[in-house]
Amino acid sequence: MEVGAKAVIIGGVSSVLILLSLGSTSTAQTPRKDNYAHNIGLCNGSDRASLEQRILGCTALINAGEATPAALAIAHNNRGNAFIVKGDYERAIQDLDRSIKLNGTYAKPFNNRGVARLKKGEYDLAVEAFDEAVRLNPNYGEAFANRAQAYLKKNEYDRAARDYSEAIRLNPNLEAVWNGRCWARAILGELQAALEDCNKALQSGSGNAETYDSRGLIHLKMGEPGAAIDDFNSALRFDPKLASALYGRGLAKLKKGDRAGSDADISAAKTIQARIDHDFARYGVR
Repeated sequence: MEVGAKAVIIGGVSSVLILLSLGSTSTAQTPRKDNYAHNIGLCNGSDRASLEQRILGCTALINAGEATPAALAIAHNNRGNAFIVKGDYERAIQDLDRSIKLNGTYAKPFNNRGVARLKKGEYDLAVEAFDEAVRLNPNYGEAFANRAQAYLKKNEYDRAARDYSEAIRLNPNLEAVWNGRCWARAILGELQAALEDCNKALQSGSGNAETYDSRGLIHLKMGEPGAAIDDFNSALRFDPKLASALYGRGLAKLKKGDRAGSDADISAAKTIQARIDHDFARYGVR
């Protein structure tokens, strides 16, 4: 349920983030040497290359002086992806900016720059980058899902729900989109539709702390404290320090008459996230 826990999409990378897509340098440049072909493979993340190997492979391609502008754009994009996974967002943005300068019609670096901005907490700049990605590629489901995440961060839940709906239309198998829309709809008070989304996420086998946490909020808002407690318990089995699940369970316990249990959960939640009560007031739960 916590906004910070929702996934961002980085395609082609083993990560909880949803949306960074690797390009393929081999489509833009035919390798002429064995080491050049090897670096293409590393830069594309093949053979389970580590982040450092991917960065080295892309750097070698960039510095070789043999690649076309299109291939260089892909190499900078892919190196930027690796820097994002490392948490080095400034270097990632430098690479993605370079990729965009080399090929202004390439949608992926715009999306990936949005991811880097989102991770830095620069939500307006993230939205601007995702706007450009979907303008260049209106079928870019990952970019819609990422922009939805940015809107969640900005507390613009209606826009987030619309973008999640578009992402689901384009690619219903994207990670976290059903739970993301469930969460947005739960806050908007579209409780039955939200419940269906969370159930869809759980039925697909993608259930996690956030999904159960989101469904717990729905049951809490529906006036079903017993079902809410069950879901918050499930969320806490995945993540025992998930503040929103602790606080939500505390509110549900209070509705069930368990004052001591409620106080313990709410106190534990506030220790982890001091203003969690303000968040729940914004969600429409007190």
